[in-house]
Amino acid sequence: MPKKCQITKKKSMLGQNRSHAMNATKRKFSLNIQYHKFWLPDENKRIKIRISSKGLRMINKFGISKIYKQFIV
Repeated sequence: MPKKCQITKKKSMLGQNRSHAMNATKRKFSLNIQYHKFWLPDENKRIKIRISSKGLRMINKFGISKIYKQFIV
C-alpha cells in the first residue's frame, strides 16, 4: 500500500540532499502518516484510515462525518 493520506491525497515527494560542495544525492520526503480509528455515529460503525497530520486537523475542524462523506465514500 502506498504512503498516501486517504483524506488529503498527499503522497511522499522526491528531492535531493545537497552537500557543502553542492553534490546532489536523491532522497525521499515521507509524510507523517498514521493509522487512526474513528467512530461514525451516522452509520454506527468504526473505520480505520491512513491519515496525515493535516488530515487529522481537517477532521478536528469539520467533523468526521462530513469528511467521510466528502473524501472517502
